[in-house]
Amino acid sequence: VDKHAALLRESAADIGNDHRLGADEAPPAIISVYLGEQLSDVLDQLIDTGTATHSIKRERMDTGVNVLPDFKKDATDRNRTSPFAFTGNKFEFRMVGSRDSVGEPNIVLNTILAESLADICDRVEASDNKDKEIHDIIKELATKHERIVFNGNGYSAEWVQEAERRGLPNIPSMVQAIPALTSDDSVKLFERFGVFSEAELESRAEIEYEFYAKTINIEARTMIDIARKQIIPSIIEYTTRLANSINQVKKACDKANVSAQEEILIQVSDNLSLVKDKLDNLEGKMPAVNDILETDKKAVYFHDVIIPAMNELREPVDKLEMLVEKNAWPMPSYGDLLFGLY
Repeated sequence: VDKHAALLRESAADIGNDHRLGADEAPPAIISVYLGEQLSDVLDQLIDTGTATHSIKRERMDTGVNVLPDFKKDATDRNRTSPFAFTGNKFEFRMVGSRDSVGEPNIVLNTILAESLADICDRVEASDNKDKEIHDIIKELATKHERIVFNGNGYSAEWVQEAERRGLPNIPSMVQAIPALTSDDSVKLFERFGVFSEAELESRAEIEYEFYAKTINIEARTMIDIARKQIIPSIIEYTTRLANSINQVKKACDKANVSAQEEILIQVSDNLSLVKDKLDNLEGKMPAVNDILETDKKAVYFHDVIIPAMNELREPVDKLEMLVEKNAWPMPSYGDLLFGLY
C-alpha cells in the first residue's frame, strides 16, 4: 500500500469520486492504512523487537443493565475516514465509488500483494537461516512502511500537513491520478507478473483521459444551456414581477416601507449580473479545447480551466436559489431533492 499508494489512488479515480473523496463519510484522497488500537500495538512491538508477544484483549461492554448477558467490545475500532482500514478480520479498500467497477482496484490490490509476497519469498528462500530472515523481514518492513499507518481523523487539515511531512502522495483529482498508471514503477510491476504490457497501460490511460474530457465537456455545455435557457429567463421574470410589485405598493401608499423588497431586488439583480458574466466567461473558454490535440492535455485543460469556470458560475446561481421564491425557480431545489417525495 505504501509503495504503490499513487497506483491505488488511480484505481479508484473517477470524476464523481473527485467530489466524494474527503467528504460525506468517504475517505480522503490521501492513501493511508488504519489498523486500530489492537493491530497498532502489535505493529509497535514488531518495530521495537521484531516480535509480538501480546495483544490487547477485548473488554466487557458496560450496558448498565444487570439482567443482560455480557457483551465484549470489538478489539478493533471503526474509522470511516480511512481509505484502507482493518475491520476485525479483514482490510477494506473504501475509496471506490458506488457506480464504479471493482475490477481495476482488485487487479491492483492482487498484483501489489503478489509483488510483496514474491519479494519476501525470494529473500526467505535465499537465506540459510529462514527463521531469522523472516524475523528480520517483518521488523524491516514494519519500520520502513510505518509512515502509511494513520489512526486519526482523515478529514482534518492537520492530516494533510502530516501526510505531506511523511511524504505521502495527496492526489485530489482523477486527472492528476492517471499518470500513476503509466509510471515506470507501475509498468515494471504489471509486466513482471504478466498482467499488462506498457502498451496496454498507455491505452487504458488514454481511455481514462478521453472519458474525463468528454464527461466534463458534456457537463459544461449542459451547465451553459441550463443557465442561459432556464436560470436567466426565470430570474429576469422574477425581478420584473418584484419590481412591478414595488411600484404598485408605492403607488397604492407612498408611505409604505418597501425597503425589504428593494433589498431583495438589488441582491437578485446583482447575482443575475454575476451569472451573466460568469456564463460568458465559461462560454469563452470552451472553444480553445478544440485546438488541443493530445487527449491528456485536453483533460488537463478541462480540469485546470473549465471546472474552475464552472464553479465560478455555480456560486451566484446557488445564491439566487436561496433568494428567489420557490415557484420562480425553474427546477427542483436542493430542498426538493433532499427532502421532497414525488
